[in-house]
Amino acid sequence: MIVAIVDYGSGNLRSAAKAFERAAAENAIGAEIVVTSVPEIVAGADRVVLPGVGAFADCRRGLAAVPGLEAAMREAVCARGRPFLGICVGMQLMADRGREFEITEGLGWIGGEVVALEPNDPVLKIPHIGWNELIQHRVHPLLEGLAAGAHGYFVHSYHFRLREDVDLVAATDYGGRVAAIVGHNNVAGTQFHPEKSQMAGLRLIGNFLRWRP
Repeated sequence: MIVAIVDYGSGNLRSAAKAFERAAAENAIGAEIVVTSVPEIVAGADRVVLPGVGAFADCRRGLAAVPGLEAAMREAVCARGRPFLGICVGMQLMADRGREFEITEGLGWIGGEVVALEPNDPVLKIPHIGWNELIQHRVHPLLEGLAAGAHGYFVHSYHFRLREDVDLVAATDYGGRVAAIVGHNNVAGTQFHPEKSQMAGLRLIGNFLRWRP
């Protein structure tokens, strides 16, 4: 099984790759973890992972700047139905559009917009940095075996405001409901960083490697 971690100049690819390698080893899953910007490898991968750190528009432009990369992702994910996991801004890029400093069109894989975090508690700081509880909203294979009260590590100033509540898998509370995990058909994403979320993150990555949507 080939797992393509997409390299488009955004995200801590080394830590993500190491977490996926560890999860594969601990779950006895025969997976080759490949960090790549080569469209042919992404198009032929069995699973695709899109990390992302920084501003929505910058990440979107970075993805578009690699010739053939977005088309390769669509081939693997939309045409071939391969499982996809977006992490942080990589999750947000699945939205219809982002409203971070400017309006930027997203991939349009899950309906909604990426908007500024506006906690209803003035004590809460922006960006949101730290551990928060993952509150399950519906059953999903990515959550299998996660303990009640599991926490993820978040670093973000914007969040995915979903158009349809059915696409919400898990939320967290940061002065209001914030989408923590989203999912629609064969695509899913985490606002938090599973590669930085210790055992809960490794469990989720292992579940993704076994996921057969």
